[in-house]
Amino acid sequence: MENDQFMCPTDIITGIVFIDGELAMLTLTADGELRWTEYGLRQYLSMKKDVLGFIVEGKQIRVKAVVEKEAGGICCGQFGGDFVRKDFVFEPLIDQNGWCYKLRQYLDSLGRPKRLLVFVNPFGGKKSAREIFVKEVKPLFEDADVQLEIQETKYQLHAKEFVKSMDVSKYDGIVCVSGDGILVEVVNGLLERADWRNALKLPIGMVPAGTGNGMIKSLLDTVGLRCCANSATISIIRGHKRSVDVATIAQGNTKFFSVLMLAWGLIADIDIESEKFRWMGSARIDFYALQRIICLRRYNGRILFLPAPGFEGYGQPASCSLYQEPHVSDKEVGYQGPETKFEDLEWREMKGPFVTIWLHNVPWGAENTLTAPAAKFSDGYLDLIVLKNCPKLVLLSLMRQTSSGTHVESPYIVYIKVKAFVLEPGALVDEPDKEGIIDSDGEVLARGKRTYKCDQKALMSYDKLQVTVDQGLATLFSPEY
Repeated sequence: MENDQFMCPTDIITGIVFIDGELAMLTLTADGELRWTEYGLRQYLSMKKDVLGFIVEGKQIRVKAVVEKEAGGICCGQFGGDFVRKDFVFEPLIDQNGWCYKLRQYLDSLGRPKRLLVFVNPFGGKKSAREIFVKEVKPLFEDADVQLEIQETKYQLHAKEFVKSMDVSKYDGIVCVSGDGILVEVVNGLLERADWRNALKLPIGMVPAGTGNGMIKSLLDTVGLRCCANSATISIIRGHKRSVDVATIAQGNTKFFSVLMLAWGLIADIDIESEKFRWMGSARIDFYALQRIICLRRYNGRILFLPAPGFEGYGQPASCSLYQEPHVSDKEVGYQGPETKFEDLEWREMKGPFVTIWLHNVPWGAENTLTAPAAKFSDGYLDLIVLKNCPKLVLLSLMRQTSSGTHVESPYIVYIKVKAFVLEPGALVDEPDKEGIIDSDGEVLARGKRTYKCDQKALMSYDKLQVTVDQGLATLFSPEY
């Protein structure tokens, strides 16, 4: 190896190189730093955090990197977010192959994804996913030399159908350039496979390009990054992972696997019924929320829950019998939900009327809605928010407070953690012949009588359903935390 006399015992490679026409000593250290002196100043790039990849251009090696905006650097392209692209070019005097080999060897040792399946949903949010992918996501993956197989979703459940039959061995992960809807489809598709245990080892990455973007907001906000395509893509390239709980919503032998939320009452009504004002853009939510608060609905019903430790004092004691599906092999039916026996544990109940019930798996429900500030990704619990009654002016204030998460401090709100949950939905207090909507992860699970689009078929009926949670079942690409 060249210039052994200049190397520390822990250095991987060191040598004299040209940088901007000047001679410099460049070192790749064992802890993954490229170090050199330029214009009398010590410089370095972290292979783990800054470097995406490199290419050879004749005698030169061009290192593709990103740096935090606060750290300075040259902005290449129209990127928003916390990082800017920056190239570092050097020319070894000798042993170019040795430098390439050591750089590649170190990058490979980081366990980063090399082959990704990418779903692009051109219909979600502002219909900008295709443009976001081409302008912001693809260039970063190219810099990192990641091979992509791109699938544009053409209809609802397209992503779910694709992942149910794909060869999982072909990929190191799945990326969803979309809102939360495609993520939910992918999780449901993987869990319906005969080899779901192996398929769920495939990490899933999110790039925000939809309406809500609650999951990627929750991931990035945890480490202080903004919710944008730039930061999300870099997090995927770096290859760090974290597990996330998966909730099984069941009614008889019908199942839906949720990673975000379940809502009934006011929140579900706003989310689903405001679709009639989709022409208003994102303002439709605020506009329709005001309408629903002025003409406030309250629903009869009952909820039962298995409280997490420390929350046993909420509600009243109750007995509960969960639906148990007859045992069949995984090869026939895929994942069937957590195997824990819940019936003999100490259940609690609350009876209506209710204004809204909100069950959350991660902190953010959308980019501007911190629904459950105490929610954790893989604690094995769901966060339950219950609102039974509230003056309208106070409720209006509470809705505004969801952007900061301070709504859960209100005396009108019960905010607890649960291990299992049962919803027995009822009719409107003032209109006994009219029922409600049950919403999970932005999709209608059930439509009751005389509800918005009640003639459309839903996955479940407006009746008793149960929710159980399996700790850390799925895997997500995540920023390092």
